[in-house]
Amino acid sequence: MGKAETKREKFSAPIFNSRIRSENVEGKEKWLGYLLGPCGALLFNALLATYLNIYYTDVLGLSTLGGGLFLVIFPILSKILDACTNILFGYLIDRTKTKQGKARPWLLFSAPLLALSGILLFIVPSQNPIVEAVWVAFSYNLYYSLSFTIYSMSHNLMVPLSTRNINQRGGLAVFNNIASVMMSGIVVALIFPTFIYPHLGGSAHMWLLVMSIFSLLALPLTFVEYYNTKERITLEGESTAPKKIPFRLQLKAVFTDRYMILLLVYFLLYTLTSSLKNMALPYYCNYILGTYSDGKTQTLVSVLGGIPMGIGIFAVWPLAKRFGKKNVTAYGFLIYALGSLICYLFPRNLPVVLAGQFIKNIGGLPCAYVFMALFADALDHLEWKNGFRCDGTAMSIYSVIITAAAGLVTGIFNGCLSATGYIAPQTTSTQPALTDAMQKILSNSDGTFTAIFNQPDSVNNLFIFFFVGLEVFAGILYFFLLQGVDVEKTLSRKQAVIREREKKEILASGKEYFTPEERARQQQKEQDERAEMYFEKELKERCEKKGLDYNAELEKHLSSVKQNQEKLEAKKKAQEEKEAANEKKKQEKLLAKEAKLTPEQKAKREEKEKKKQAKLDALWEKQEAKGELVYQRRKQELLSYSEKEALKEKNA
Repeated sequence: MGKAETKREKFSAPIFNSRIRSENVEGKEKWLGYLLGPCGALLFNALLATYLNIYYTDVLGLSTLGGGLFLVIFPILSKILDACTNILFGYLIDRTKTKQGKARPWLLFSAPLLALSGILLFIVPSQNPIVEAVWVAFSYNLYYSLSFTIYSMSHNLMVPLSTRNINQRGGLAVFNNIASVMMSGIVVALIFPTFIYPHLGGSAHMWLLVMSIFSLLALPLTFVEYYNTKERITLEGESTAPKKIPFRLQLKAVFTDRYMILLLVYFLLYTLTSSLKNMALPYYCNYILGTYSDGKTQTLVSVLGGIPMGIGIFAVWPLAKRFGKKNVTAYGFLIYALGSLICYLFPRNLPVVLAGQFIKNIGGLPCAYVFMALFADALDHLEWKNGFRCDGTAMSIYSVIITAAAGLVTGIFNGCLSATGYIAPQTTSTQPALTDAMQKILSNSDGTFTAIFNQPDSVNNLFIFFFVGLEVFAGILYFFLLQGVDVEKTLSRKQAVIREREKKEILASGKEYFTPEERARQQQKEQDERAEMYFEKELKERCEKKGLDYNAELEKHLSSVKQNQEKLEAKKKAQEEKEAANEKKKQEKLLAKEAKLTPEQKAKREEKEKKKQAKLDALWEKQEAKGELVYQRRKQELLSYSEKEALKEKNA
């Protein structure tokens, strides 16, 4: 048995099988695999993005360590290791071949790591500053460079690998981002600052207890995500001979593609600016709009300003379908910049800031919910252009951006705090006297007291710029940057070419060709038969042990299986009938609308459609010619690589 087959067998046991059986994306997969499942890991990571630096500066007092240099240098240096692990796991994912896919097994692997490393972030020994600094650096890298890197890369690949159906993929992207934007936002923006943060104060023990609870949530919920997702696109390549793609060639494919470069540059800048805003949020609310940990200011800013992120969820995808994912995202950023400008002009006026945040987040809806679907389109485009997929490689670069930006932002933010003269809270065992230099004195649950100081104007201006000023300029920049990303216009034609190439390759090898949907059904049938075999074996052992009639118990089981199958078939039939009825209704509506048009209006409409189609045909003709040149060049490069590998094996 070869190494590749051995790896596949490791995840072939029924216990590892996905609970998703359908060839099409259905409700269970959306709600459990893409909404509920990711909530644990993404919620905890969102809490860290907003509050970990508060823990470092205000609880551990690390803002003064090394003259303030520790919190500037260590996060940036940590990202060198982080970048290496991201590239490594991108390489490993692209070369992982199991019955469960190439990304899903890594989800399973990441679950216990996330829970453990999240707790270790807050178990910081306080014997001396050196030990404290070493532990902080170790736990920070264990979480960001290993645990969350593995989870983030495999999680973010699930939408691109789930299906080629553009509408189903878009729906998954929306649900996937509800988990990170809305569900985690409810806790980070509402529950945590209102009911939890005011009680933490400067008590390290309380921070450890609360954060450990949130960290442990990632374990069961990541299992939910694993068992309720399915890699349909990975399944497509199982019928063809596996290709060994050099990593350097995958990197070349990514970094020579205009669409991918524009999307990665956009994402880098967006991550930097939004991370700075998130990090500045509690400081801005503590010192500019309200008082320190008052339990209401941050909640108002996050919740009332973020209402559009909730009410606009299901409006985003219909708009994206009608006007295009790129268009709604780009024009949304103009609204985004306008809302930020309103806040920047009146940064200390709470009602105006809330109104500005509301407007800003209306514009931010598309970038929050649609980006991953646009990224998935770019991955399909890369496959059409190069003849091979670059999912792990592209996602490793995407993940490097996320993690590197986090370290860079932490370093920049803390460097600016140190340079402008930030005065960190001071915790003492006895209650100090309140002076004019102090904002308030907090009484902690462990019997200690924390003095909160007023900040200099230079520090307050820094919080204002990072939270509301920076995004005015960023929104305008993103609008222009996204104008060149028109990848979705010809995507359906490119996907048809990919299918045709695969079909030719299979037929040329003498094998019988089956569509991906047919192969998915066959694989599910094999998994069901294998699971049934295991069950009957276990049932027989259990009956012998308990003295039960095996044939009678087996008959009960088979009857139950038959009933479940009938229910599934009835449900599938009902769904097909519903879709057919909806399509019929849609067509009737279109015909009724067309019947109302005058001959002149019909002629004008037809002329407009012809021009639109001609423009699209011209774009496709241009892309097809360039894409074919790249495709042939990659074939030659792969052939040359295969010949070299064969020669090495022969000499060995």
